[in-house]
Amino acid sequence: MTAGNPADPAPPRGAPGTPAGEAGRGVRRPGPVSRVRIREFSGRAVRDRRDDLATEEPLEIRIRAGGGRRTVAITMRTPGHDFELAAGFLHGEGVAAPGSIASISYCADEDVPPEARYNTVTVRLRGDRLPDLPSLDRHFVTSSACGVCGTASLDALRERCSPPLARDGLAVPAEVLYGLPDTLRRAQGVFGRTGGLHAAGLFTPDGGLVALREDVGRHNAVDKLTGWALLDGRLPLAGHVLMVSGRTSYEIMQKALAAGVPVVCAVSAPSSLAVDLAREFGMTLVGFLRGERFNVYAGAHRVEP
Repeated sequence: MTAGNPADPAPPRGAPGTPAGEAGRGVRRPGPVSRVRIREFSGRAVRDRRDDLATEEPLEIRIRAGGGRRTVAITMRTPGHDFELAAGFLHGEGVAAPGSIASISYCADEDVPPEARYNTVTVRLRGDRLPDLPSLDRHFVTSSACGVCGTASLDALRERCSPPLARDGLAVPAEVLYGLPDTLRRAQGVFGRTGGLHAAGLFTPDGGLVALREDVGRHNAVDKLTGWALLDGRLPLAGHVLMVSGRTSYEIMQKALAAGVPVVCAVSAPSSLAVDLAREFGMTLVGFLRGERFNVYAGAHRVEP
């Protein structure tokens, strides 16, 4: 896997989610960029031209185990790395642990029309029945902006997450943190074309970029990154730094905690609940990381002057 953001490779011919003859029916797989015609005003000059936009489409995430099937979420996302997004979302919600996913495919169920098949993903879990899903007792919809609406509170998170992260000896120099935003922005391929995507980047303590994912939703970008690590056998992500564009919310910190990431940085502000979570679980949280300044809201012992 590279640090870039290419689309998921197409499933092999005849694989689940790629019904025979689909291409002949004109089914088009959505891409991360959509082209539109616009009218541009600049001073007294007016011209018509084409423009690139970040694509936003729904993705339905289904799970199967034994003979059971269930839809667990519908999220608005930027197409690309859909399998990683589904895996990362399920891991963050405590549904999919390392080694628990048997397969992931685009859906070919009879109730899914051909034009929606690339917007529906089925995750098959190992086991003979669906897991208990107390945090997903209802079918819910998430937007690309807000994450999981009505997600578990800190009390529920305490029940299913491991004890606070240990004092692991990880130390990240401030000079390294200063360089993360620029590195993240330079690696954003789709943002460069559209100007409309968030990013989540995984870094080594010396500032090396390990992987990056983009999406219209900050939470989706983190899910894609976590899903990549889960499917690649890299979890937990101890000894790494997560850098996100925008602000840091409770949902992002929850996903980082589930992935075992000890340090989370953002270019904007954290929420109060994000700070509470970081302090309770021994994480380091950095906000307003811009130029040569930042604030440390929790876990300052991991940041070297």
